[in-house]
Amino acid sequence: MEPTTLAYIAGFLDGDGSIFFQIIREKEKFRIRSSIAFYQKSNNSEILDWLKCQFGVGYIRHRKTGISDYTVVDSKEVFKILKLLQPYVRLKKKHVELGLEILQKMQNKDNFGEIYRLVDKFKDINYSKKRTITYETVSKFLPL
Repeated sequence: MEPTTLAYIAGFLDGDGSIFFQIIREKEKFRIRSSIAFYQKSNNSEILDWLKCQFGVGYIRHRKTGISDYTVVDSKEVFKILKLLQPYVRLKKKHVELGLEILQKMQNKDNFGEIYRLVDKFKDINYSKKRTITYETVSKFLPL
């Protein structure tokens, strides 16, 4: 991809996108979900089609609210996208760096207690108010 294209996409992410990591509970297990999303009014959603075409992964949703989003959740793909955009992002620089650190540690099967703690940091940088599953929650169920 051309550097100007990557810079444009990074600017889009800085303005109308988000990067988030969540601890998800599935029965007796916990896992980490990584996501990168771009948002746009549905009547301008062709830009989301273009983004999906650029990366070749993810999905687009059109909501009843008039907002559409292009989202990628596969951790390997999120890692690739974050690596591509890292030199160009400005506002979400901390998000990208923290996300890459988490994904790298997950690939290396590093200490999952530490990884869950890093995921908790997204609560603060994303101003999350509804996050209910945290490192503390997981530590009550699993030896970390």
